[in-house]
Amino acid sequence: MNQLAIDASLTGGPTGLAAAETVRVAQLQSADVARWDEFVSGCGEATFFHRAGWKSVIERSFGHRTYFLYAEIGGRIEGVLPLAEVSSLLFGHTLVSLPFCVYGGVAATTERARRALDEAARALAEKLRVDHLEYRNLAPRHPDWLHQDLYVTFRKPIDADVERNLQAIPRKQRAMVRKGIKSGLRSEFDPGVDRFFALFADNVHRQGTPALPKRYFAFLRETFRDDCRVLTVIDAQGAPVSSVLTFYWRDEVLPYYAGDAVAARALAANDFKYWELLRDGCERGFRVFDYGRSKRGTGSFDFKKNWGFEPAPLHYEYLLVKSKRVAEHNPLNPKYRLFIKLWQRMPLPLANLIGPHIVKSLG
Repeated sequence: MNQLAIDASLTGGPTGLAAAETVRVAQLQSADVARWDEFVSGCGEATFFHRAGWKSVIERSFGHRTYFLYAEIGGRIEGVLPLAEVSSLLFGHTLVSLPFCVYGGVAATTERARRALDEAARALAEKLRVDHLEYRNLAPRHPDWLHQDLYVTFRKPIDADVERNLQAIPRKQRAMVRKGIKSGLRSEFDPGVDRFFALFADNVHRQGTPALPKRYFAFLRETFRDDCRVLTVIDAQGAPVSSVLTFYWRDEVLPYYAGDAVAARALAANDFKYWELLRDGCERGFRVFDYGRSKRGTGSFDFKKNWGFEPAPLHYEYLLVKSKRVAEHNPLNPKYRLFIKLWQRMPLPLANLIGPHIVKSLG
């Protein structure tokens, strides 16, 4: 499917005369990347995860087929919809906007573009015979689709004054930040992902879940450059104890992947890490701190609440195609408890070797 055309009869102009225009839906090609990203940058509904770079990151990291659709009229883009096909014998066959991303769905400036992209996505899902089509929306769009309310996001303004940001952190967590400072912790921005990945892989292994491949993080840094940075916290002896990979989008700071050593807890390195990220963002002129997605009822959810952030629901919507229900592929599902216990006992090098083959289908 290189191009889909949908005719829309529109009424426009001051005289109210009917005019026929064609909404053209096509797939992103290399020649379209600049104007795709120009549209995304100026579209209020778009997020960091609508950027064209995700196409190559997902293809190169995981081998998934992508369908980055855009709707245009008269050569002008009015909407985009990034999609990826994820197929697995264990976890099913889906078309998702977008795997490994917390936000997605259609980003459009007109309803005609939104309708055209929705119709194109439905047609593609039926053509591919997927189990379901999934949109990861910030706002509800399809009341007739199935919904999951498992996830929330946490966002809060960044004050222009560094000290006011510190004082805005609730007392208990502010004390943890100060503890990290007194412990002699300091932060550095890394040129690569080596220290980050070592901490991340060890951290998720202790939780009993497979780690994403190291190449994925390297591709993120390579693709998004200064809009994807790694901050690592080191202790008084110079050992890395905590690290976070962060996206920067418009005026927003989005810490996205993180990992901590066992020693981080006693040093309050996790709180210190996010304070350093917030402080740096403030000093660089960013004005929103997006703490990211968490599942309800998890430690991550509680941690962000304790920092004074209020949860806002994410609207994940599912159009069933072949399946009669949406499977729950997350660690909270009781059927994965045995798997988690076994994974925790697996030697870390073996887990890092096997993990990418499993987790690529769990995006």
